[in-house]
Formats: sequence, C-alpha cells, structure tokens
Amino acid sequence: MLGFAKWLAGLFQLVALMLAALLAAPLAARETNISATLLAEGSAMPGGTVTLAIDMQPAPGWHGYWLNPGDAGQGMTLDWTLPPGAKVGALQYPVPATLTIAGLMNHVYKTEYAVLTSFTVPASAKVGDVLDLRARGRWLACTDEICVPEEGELATKVTVGQPGAADARFDRWRAALPAPLGSPARFAFSGGRLRVAIPLPAALKVASPHLFLSTERVVDYAAPQAFFRQGDLLVSELPVAKFAPEQPDAIAAVLRLNPNGDGVIIAAAPGAVPTGGEPLQVAGDAPATPALGWLLLAALAGGLLLNVMPCVFPILSLKALSLARAGESQAQARAEGLAYTAGVVIACLALGGLLLGLRAAGQEVGWAFQLQEPLVVAALLLLAVAITANLLGLYEFMVPGFASEGSPQGAFATGLLAAFAATPCTGPFMAAAMGAALLLPVGPALLLFGALGLGIALPFLAIAWVPALRRSLPKPGPWMGRFRRWMALPMGLTALALAWLASRIGGNGFAFALALLAVIVVAALVLLGRRQRHGLAAGALWWGALAAVLGLSALGLPGMVRAPEASAEASLLDAQPFSEQALATARASGKPVFVYMTADWCLSCKVNERVAIEREPTRDAFARAGVIVLRGDWTRRDPEITRFLTAQGAAGIPLYLWYPAGGGAPQQLPQVLGPESLTELAGN
Repeated sequence: MLGFAKWLAGLFQLVALMLAALLAAPLAARETNISATLLAEGSAMPGGTVTLAIDMQPAPGWHGYWLNPGDAGQGMTLDWTLPPGAKVGALQYPVPATLTIAGLMNHVYKTEYAVLTSFTVPASAKVGDVLDLRARGRWLACTDEICVPEEGELATKVTVGQPGAADARFDRWRAALPAPLGSPARFAFSGGRLRVAIPLPAALKVASPHLFLSTERVVDYAAPQAFFRQGDLLVSELPVAKFAPEQPDAIAAVLRLNPNGDGVIIAAAPGAVPTGGEPLQVAGDAPATPALGWLLLAALAGGLLLNVMPCVFPILSLKALSLARAGESQAQARAEGLAYTAGVVIACLALGGLLLGLRAAGQEVGWAFQLQEPLVVAALLLLAVAITANLLGLYEFMVPGFASEGSPQGAFATGLLAAFAATPCTGPFMAAAMGAALLLPVGPALLLFGALGLGIALPFLAIAWVPALRRSLPKPGPWMGRFRRWMALPMGLTALALAWLASRIGGNGFAFALALLAVIVVAALVLLGRRQRHGLAAGALWWGALAAVLGLSALGLPGMVRAPEASAEASLLDAQPFSEQALATARASGKPVFVYMTADWCLSCKVNERVAIEREPTRDAFARAGVIVLRGDWTRRDPEITRFLTAQGAAGIPLYLWYPAGGGAPQQLPQVLGPESLTELAGN
C-alpha cells in the first residue's frame, strides 16, 4: 500500500512534466503552491566553499516533505548544472514535523523552511569571476486532501572573492538544522522492534521526542514510539515495518529533542542495547501517566470490583464456603484471611512477573495471556473437574481443602486459584493501572500487580478481621452440605466453558481428547472416594496409575493442538476482522468506525456483546449512521492486537474505541456498556 502511494505520487509527477512540455512554457514561470528560491550566502575564494540554500515557502494549508517522506509523499530532487570543476554537497534538511492522515504518517514542513548544501568553487576560478549555478528542482506539494507534483528552474550567482558580511537568514536556517551527535549510537532488532541506544547526557532535557529514520523500509512510521532514560543513554523502541521490513547494517536518523524542533543527527551501528529504564512522554501520547499513588489506588479499586465482575463468578462458591467455615473461630478466620490474601497477592505477582519477563524477551503478550495457551486451559479444565467432583462429595481431600474443614493451607490454595481465574478480564479502574504496569520499571509495575491482588482479596480479608462482619454470616450447620453440592453447579459450568474454550483455541480434536482425559480423572477420583469411605488411603497403585495417565497426556496433548481456521465471526453488525490496515482503510472512508476487542474466555466481553453490541437496535442505529465495525479476536495470542492494545494504554480486554466521522482522535468507551451506550453514540 505504501509502495503504491509513492508510485502514484511519481505518476502524478510524470503527468505534470508531460503537460509542461506540451505547453512549451517553463514551470518556473507558473504559480506553485510551494515557492522555491536558490540563494548563495556570499562569495568564496578559489577552492573554497559557500553555503547555498533552497528557500521553500509553502502556501497556507500546503506542506513539503523531508528527505524520507514517511508512508507517502516525495522528497525534493535537484539536477545541477555547474561550472567545470565545481561541486555541491549533500542536502541538509531541518528537523521535520509529523503529520498523520488516515493512519499514514508523513514527515513534513508546514511553514517556511530551507534546505542547505555546500558549493565548492573550482580551484581554477579567478578572483572576480561570476559563476552561474542552475538546478532543476522537483518536489511534491500537498494539502491534507490533494498532492501536486511541482518543479522549477532555480538559479543563483556566486562571485569568486573574499567572503562578505554574514547573512542573518543563513544563520537562522543553520540553527534549524539538527546538530551532529558526537558519539556513535547502537541499534538491535528484537521481538519485531528496532531498539536504538542514543548517548545523550542525563542533564539534557528531552520532551516529546521522535526518531525520524532517513533509512527507508525499516520501521512502521505511524506506530507509537517508546523512549526510556537510562542515565546518559536514551533508548528508543520502534515497531518494524509491516511489509518486508529491512535490517540494514547501519542506520541514519534524526532525533527530535523537543516540540521546538531542536534535534541531533544519529549514526547507529549494530550493538548491544540495554533494556528497562524510565519511560518518557512522547509526541502523540495520551496524557502523562498518573502518579504511582493514584495508579496503586486504581489497581486496588480494580481488583475490588473484579469480585462482582462476571469473570469472577465461577470462584464465588469457593469463597463463600471458606467464609462460612471461618466464622467459627476468630483466630481461625484471621489465619484463613491472611492465607487467602497471601495466595491471591502471590498469584498476581507471579502472573505479573511472568508477563513482564515475556514482554522483555520480545513476546507480544498482554494481561490474561495465560488463557490464550491451550495447555494452560487444559490444566484449568482438569482442576475445575476435580473441584466439581469434590463439591459433589465424590471424594475428599485435605489440601487445598476447598469444602472440608478450613485451614490456612486450603485458604492459601483458594487464593491462588481465585487470582488465576479472576483476572482474565479487566474492569473499571483496572485498565489504566495494568496498562501503566506494562510501561513502568519492574519495581513499580510489580507494586501495581500486588495492589490488584490485594483488591481481589479485600472483601474476604475484611470479613476475616472484622467481627461484626463475621457475625452477619449464617451459622454453620447442615445447610452447608447442601450449599456445597449446589455450588458444584457453577463450577461444573465453568468446566464446560473451559472445554468449549479448548475447542476454540486448540481445535475440536484437542478438546475431545481433553474431555476423555477429564472422564478418566473423574473415574479415578470416584475410586479414590470409595477407598476413603472404607477408611483406606489412595495407595501407591492409584497414585501411580494417575501419574501415568497425566504423564502420557502431557506428552500427547501438545501435538494435538490445531489452530482453528480463521473465519469471520457471525455478527448482527456485519463486523470485519480487525487489523491496523483495515482500521486505516475504514478511517480513510470518512465514516465513523467502532472497534471492539474481545475473546472467547472473557466473560465481561460476552456480557457486553449480549447487552449492548449484538442487538438489533444497535445494528439499526449503526446502519443509519454508516458505522464500520471492526472486531479484534484475542482468544489466541495475536501480536498485532497486543501491540494495538499497548498503544492504546490497555493491558487487556475488553477495549472499545469509537472513531468519529471525518477523522479525529478516537474515544475510548467504558469497559461496562449499557444497553443504549452504542445507539446513543451512533445517534450523535
């Protein structure tokens, strides 16, 4: 697509040249949208040099291009006619600005700018000679809607002699050029990203930086850039180009240091680039990350609200039984409360640490990544089946002791499972905190994951430590046995949901094999229950048989995983699969665009789809407004969706974005949608 845009610009230029030839009139005599004038700074002695400038003055609403125009456009070219023995140097451009249209980023100049070069006077020239310099210039002039190839005959004269007084215009134009960086930079490719380590003194203030690569077809120009400070190093991370990215042996670039246009020229060679560092705000980012204290409160509130989110319901039965048992003794209640909290917090820290480690290794993963792995889903399914059988009374076990007499060990195991099962989806407050955790250094990021776990455990911990809350619980009695058996229902439904999810991410054959394994496990647990009722232990034979079955399954199941064939999901809204290219095309149409990210394992997503998205009133409202709908399926690990989520500051799903008609910044919608949320948005 980008190559086609540049080819189209070249075609327009060719047509303009043909028309100019047919009309037999020089293009320089015709009015252009960017006027170009060739100027010399003054005189120079034989063999000396003088600075030349091509003064470019765009008309209001028009812009010109840097030497690497970006996703579309064309830089300036000059065909020189010089005296014998004379020569000119390379063109030197000022630091450009960015311009993004329909998802394509261009490197442009919207106000007056000058391209400088050096002219070397022939050594054979004599003092007093007047040298004629001519150049046929070609450039592209564009507005946000149209582009016009332009050209002109540029000419100036240089007198051979002693240099005269300084020209203030050239001083101003030289000040706009990026300064050469005195030290070499290093770069490396890792995990679909170009990482560049730029030596810059820590005392140098950098605000809204942007790295412009003059080396083409290396990076995705429109993708968000990330910058990290590590003492006297500034590390930049840029996603590589989407189509046929190149990995050159050297990289040339210009680093913009601030919105004023100050910059430095970068020359980078392959080398080690450190990880980590303090993230910096970059141009085009969302508002600066809130203070850590506010993020900790957001993570705490997000974890607390997860207790009432649909994705937490399968574990409510376990928590209810644990709370009821803990009411018998204050010491026992508090011990279980602390143990449960420890289990939840440790599980969140472990998941968060693993997530950060995978991302540092270049993996494109996000929050709830564990439910994108078929073997993890298989382990959860077998665990849910075992818990269901226990709640039904088919067998008993003391650890983790979900429904038997309470113990800190059982509460700790319950907390581990609660965190693992409760965090596939994000809720209010949680999205901002988890999105920031992916950008912060390891220490503060782990604090946020720990605060999330504390929020999940807070209701249980409060009841365990506040006697008045414990006294409000029902007294233990025969009802607990009946309640226990009833609680097998949601856990059994959880097992069925996991079996369905296994078919979605691993294929039907994988799900069928997993179902057979679950039946074998249930049969083994029933045999165990019979031995327990006769006062017998499981025995070495039982443990050996179970270990053999699980071991063979661990060897065989991975080979049965098959990625389901990609297909458009049935939708009332006629949703199309999400991709950044599809989003760019949809936005270029000028129509409003609704993007939603979902997954089969995200219960919050499914509830929102049933309540607000997949509804006939929403379909009718979208049809009247001409809304284009894009659906991103994150059920299986998708690096493109993960990168998009990260760019939006979201660590997980659901994510809902509304792009207004005619362009403009997207609006991020709440993660809990009401029945009229989308119809009102489309109506406005």
